[in-house]
Amino acid sequence: MTTSDPERDDNPPLDEAFMAGMTRSRRGRPRSEAPKVEVKIRLDAATVAHLRASGPGWQTRVNAVLGRLVSAGEI
Repeated sequence: MTTSDPERDDNPPLDEAFMAGMTRSRRGRPRSEAPKVEVKIRLDAATVAHLRASGPGWQTRVNAVLGRLVSAGEI
């Protein structure tokens, strides 16, 4: 098959009519209603070692505990 055979060509022509029907696609993850904010915090080495030893997801668990404390008005 050659590209000069229009009867066998599956690609539509890229003319103005085709391009008028195009829409932009959004790439990546959808925007969150409550996006996370990256912060830098300095903690004791023993505290970080203990948290990391709890396994994968330790940062998410710390965030959940802090969120509960904030909601309860404790911090």
